[in-house]
Order: sequence, then C-alpha cells, then structure tokens
Amino acid sequence: MGTPSRIVSLLPSATEMLFALGLGDRVVAVSHECDYPEQAASLPRVTVSRIDSNTSSSTIDQVVQQALAEGESLYEIDHAVLESVDCDLLITQSQCDVCAISQDQVFDSIKTLGLSDRISVMTLHPKTLEDVFRDLMQIGQACGEAERAESLVAEYRQRVARVGHRLGHFEDRDRPRVAMVEWIDPLMLAGNWIPEILHLAGGRGPGDVSTGKSITTSWEQVVTFAPEVLVLCPCGFDVNRTCIEAEPLTAWPHFSSLPAVRDGRCYAIDGNAYFNRSGPRLVESLEILAHLLHPQKIGEPVVANRRGGAWKQLFHEKSSPARQKI
Repeated sequence: MGTPSRIVSLLPSATEMLFALGLGDRVVAVSHECDYPEQAASLPRVTVSRIDSNTSSSTIDQVVQQALAEGESLYEIDHAVLESVDCDLLITQSQCDVCAISQDQVFDSIKTLGLSDRISVMTLHPKTLEDVFRDLMQIGQACGEAERAESLVAEYRQRVARVGHRLGHFEDRDRPRVAMVEWIDPLMLAGNWIPEILHLAGGRGPGDVSTGKSITTSWEQVVTFAPEVLVLCPCGFDVNRTCIEAEPLTAWPHFSSLPAVRDGRCYAIDGNAYFNRSGPRLVESLEILAHLLHPQKIGEPVVANRRGGAWKQLFHEKSSPARQKI
C-alpha cells in the first residue's frame, strides 16, 4: 500500500501525534477518548466505552475487574462507522486492554468487515519516553512526513535536555521522595514511562515502581515511604475530577502526618491530558513535574490546556512556590 490518505486513530496519543505532524486533514475518525486537539472532537467516533466514567473510582475499578475476569472487552468498535470512513491506515495499541480497544478486537473487526486487504494496521506499544519518540517517527515515516517527525523529536529531546541542564546533577539523597498516584481507589502507583519522567524531573519514587505496569499498593506502604511530594494524576480524570476524588484521602490514617501534606506539596494534575497519555505532551508533563518539584530552578511551563488548568495544589495551608496553574 502507498502513503495513507485516510487514517483512523484509536489512541488519543496517536491522534495528538498525527495533528502535531500536520496530518490532521487525513484523520477521518478517532476513538471515543480522543479530545485533543480541538479539531479531533468533531470527527466520527469508531469506539464506544462500556464504562460509566461518572461513577466513583472504586465502582469503575469493579466494572473493569469484572470484565477482565469474564474475558469481556471494556470497549466496542462501531462497525458501521469504521466501514463508512473508508480508511487505509488504522493506528491501535497492544499495551493495555484497560486503556483502549485491544489489538485483537481491531483485527477481528477488520476481518469481519472484509477489509483486511484495504486497511493497514499500525500497533504502538510504548513503555518509555524514547519509545514515544520512536512511535512519532514511525507514524511520520509511514505517512510521508519523516522529516517533520525528525524535527519534532529533535525539539522534544532539546526540551528534555533543557530540564536536565537547569536541574543540574542530583545525588539520589537530594531527590525528593515523590508518590505518583495513577488511581485512588484502589490505590495505584504509576508505572510505564512515569518513573522515567519522575527521575528526569529530579525526583525519586518507591524502589518497586519501574517502567513496568502500574502497581496496586496499600496506603500503609505510602505512609512508610513518607512522600515529600504527592502527585495525583488518575488516568482519564481532569483536574476538577481529581480534586473531588482526592477529598476522602484527608480521612485516611496518618494522612496529615505525611511530609507532602505538612509542607503543602500535594497536587492534582490533569492525568487525562498529561502523564497517562503516551504522546507529545509527555514532554510538557516532564516540565510540569520538574517545576512542581524544583520551582526555584524550573519556571512555570507553557501548557497546552491553559484554559482548563493543568494542575492545582491540594490540602494546602502553608504557602508554596508552586501553588496553582490555571
């Protein structure tokens, strides 16, 4: 097949990459979660979620766990929409069946519709920041925009290097202890690319969280870790929703004794836009986190969702150098 001219993106991160590459006019449909940039919001939706995101964190988790135990998918492909958009490239993922439609469902749908000989499938599986840059290059290469992709990746790497230069060298003991919370009930610490971003931002997390999957932990373990900074970035939630979900934490045992709480260094971050989405805004995520951890060295970054707010300080009684970004 030649250079694709009609693209379906089933990943919010891939949608962001396509528009960053100047390929927005070729995107003919997206997933139900693709909400950035604004142009993507008006495109046809190929997927449907079975999860009611308006319910509590614990209820959402129960639905997810039950579906996984029964071997059922959390998402569905709208075959009528997929067939109608007449695409020649479909971008999907094979990393997390909880986060997006599975690769197997995509191939099954294409086969069912008899479109296997007309649609090429690109599968992304990022685990690190470098993987994200590689994915951007792969998309650019496939779509005839390799030079633009190389330029973007070079720019992103420069921004990452700039953060490191401004922070300077850190001994491990000088890095603040940071708990990056990806889900509140049950409590989960973020994995995948987030530990790498935390390290680049001048912080350190618990030793058992690496670039593997996010892990479920106990509140007692968090208390033992005694984070000096607490970052809440639940997957799929914006700042306002995260603030609501965070309120019950104040009643948890020993909450007020955490160094992060005592020093006013607890933050709600738009996890839907940042940190949990493996696209270009991971670089902004790094810049945000570096500012929150080291505001004396890293100034406030310019963020893409300035109007909605990228982060907000929580539970603060003391003044803080990085209070709020709206």
